[in-house]
Amino acid sequence: MCDIITIGSATMDVFVESDDANIVSVYTKNKKSEFMSYPYGAKVEITDFASKVGGGGVNTAVNFANLGYNTSAIFKIGDDIYSDGVMESFKNKNVDLSNIIQDPSISTGFSIILVSFQGDRTVLAHRGANAMIKKSDINFDAIKNSKLLYIAPLNGDSTKVLDDIATFARENNVFVCFNAGSSSIKKGFNYLKKILENANIVVMNKEEASLATKIQVRPDTRDEKYSDKLIHPDVKEMFEKLKVRDYQIIVITDGGHGAYAYDGKDYYYCPVFDSPVVSTLGAGDAFASTFCVALDRTNKDIGKALMYASVNSAGVVSEFGATQGLLTFEEIEKRLAQNPDYTYKIEK
Repeated sequence: MCDIITIGSATMDVFVESDDANIVSVYTKNKKSEFMSYPYGAKVEITDFASKVGGGGVNTAVNFANLGYNTSAIFKIGDDIYSDGVMESFKNKNVDLSNIIQDPSISTGFSIILVSFQGDRTVLAHRGANAMIKKSDINFDAIKNSKLLYIAPLNGDSTKVLDDIATFARENNVFVCFNAGSSSIKKGFNYLKKILENANIVVMNKEEASLATKIQVRPDTRDEKYSDKLIHPDVKEMFEKLKVRDYQIIVITDGGHGAYAYDGKDYYYCPVFDSPVVSTLGAGDAFASTFCVALDRTNKDIGKALMYASVNSAGVVSEFGATQGLLTFEEIEKRLAQNPDYTYKIEK
């Protein structure tokens, strides 16, 4: 029996960095967008290159195991050189692999990650087997016998199993943490709401929350300085729409601006924990999965759980690879003790 079951994706990630990459910002009255660009028609020199295994199912399973939990992963792979790499990556990671689905007729997921000079990234993703998880693939007994089901973002036909597994877990008193992905969100709020209703914790980034709720975050104007507020009123409106049950905690991450949480009574804000940024890939997985178990570690102190999540996420972004900089609880607590001024804020 495992404490935690994760379900999500597994990919071979190829990181590509080029000093010729440009970041282009586009502003309108109601929106700001940023794009990574390269000279059109040119041969672009690669500054740095590396291959790592990633994906939400892999990253979160490794993190939970590293934090001391008996963990099993559910993800789907093919039978190719990339699946060999995925399985090899779990050596000495103390993760139960008995629930992994392998199908030789399909390819393992593969991604090219374009890394900017700021450390942020754009991902070119081939979903492969990740998009083909079926209900019949899943070991429901393993979920039933676990304490926590962590649902990482799924895509393609795999999203069809989300409602069934979330409902099953809830009916069997399994704690559910749902990290919503864009593929699920694009199916519409009515579809998403069915899964939200069964989740104890829901985590998504600000862009995903905007897509899910159809609420745009307004930029500052001459008459209104939203950036002066602890939590943007549009983010508060997102929280109100996403929280569909009393027992839920909703978390919205905002990249370098920090993270917010809402429990139906109070709003919490936690700034990012300062660290060098090498690559942001895997930071969201580290943050969301750490928050879910840090709640138990901190006796349900939401603000402190956000701090734990931010510290672990900072460890990931400081190294190349989605799981390379993961910390143990003891290492997280040591870093917090070394930075006593780092804290969260509450707004009623």
